[in-house]
Amino acid sequence: MEKITRLGLPNCLRLTNGEVEVVVTTDVGPRIVGYSRVGGENVLGEFPDAAKPTSLGEWKPWGGHRLWAAPETVPRTYSPDNDPIEFEVDGRSVRLTAPVEAASELEKEMIVSLAESGSEVVVRHNITNRGSWPIDFAPWALTVVGAGGVAIVPQEPYAPHGDETLLPVRTMVLWSYSDLGDPRFSFDREYLRVTPDPEARSAVKIGLSCAQGWTAYAKPDVLFLKRFPYEEGAIYPDRGCNLEIYTSGAYTEIESLGPLRRVEPGATAEHVERWYLFDSLEHALEREDSPGAPRAGGPRRG
Repeated sequence: MEKITRLGLPNCLRLTNGEVEVVVTTDVGPRIVGYSRVGGENVLGEFPDAAKPTSLGEWKPWGGHRLWAAPETVPRTYSPDNDPIEFEVDGRSVRLTAPVEAASELEKEMIVSLAESGSEVVVRHNITNRGSWPIDFAPWALTVVGAGGVAIVPQEPYAPHGDETLLPVRTMVLWSYSDLGDPRFSFDREYLRVTPDPEARSAVKIGLSCAQGWTAYAKPDVLFLKRFPYEEGAIYPDRGCNLEIYTSGAYTEIESLGPLRRVEPGATAEHVERWYLFDSLEHALEREDSPGAPRAGGPRRG
């Protein structure tokens, strides 16, 4: 581990196992601002100059990976997190803890752990209710990705119409600004793809119930794959979404969500993601015995 500057933030920590590296910052957040192969391009997006004014102050996305509480609302969701945070290092793990948000009375924490070898990074997202009353929310893990790629969502396994396939197998949710005719969307039997367009002036967003528990962002030379749990029968935010994809211009997010639950004072809601890097989706499918590779019930070959 070493201290470096990233996104103009001087107090960042770089963790590496010699194969991949992950960079977190202690200046703001909690935020993960870098994930790459050693010497390779950061797969996370970088937007240090972007900002959104709110009645609570200026909120900055910065880029990288952050933690919110769903459902989304203004201004509470956009509580500024531009102040230094507490951190604790333990080997190849670092705990990042932000001050309690005055507007929501929530305390957000990430525990980022890099595997001894390989590309796996485990990101534990904890949100604790530090208020005096129960609060209904879901942990929401949002990853801003770099330009030049395609977001990939697995379809549920296809089966022909018949007596055994009378009921639906997934939820798909649209926002008012999402046009299914937008060329950034493409659908086939195996995947839904969202291809960002830096020249597009409008935003689009789609949400899904993803029982297969993974999504990916494919660039020409690397595939960023993240896995997350799906709890059958749980109530998820946004009409049943545990996965959402948003893009506007060059800005793109792949987002996973935990179940929507009532969290008592002092209690914590946890949501875990596992990150991996592959050469391509085809490589991930070929490496079915490797950590993080999509498995049975996931994407199919041909």
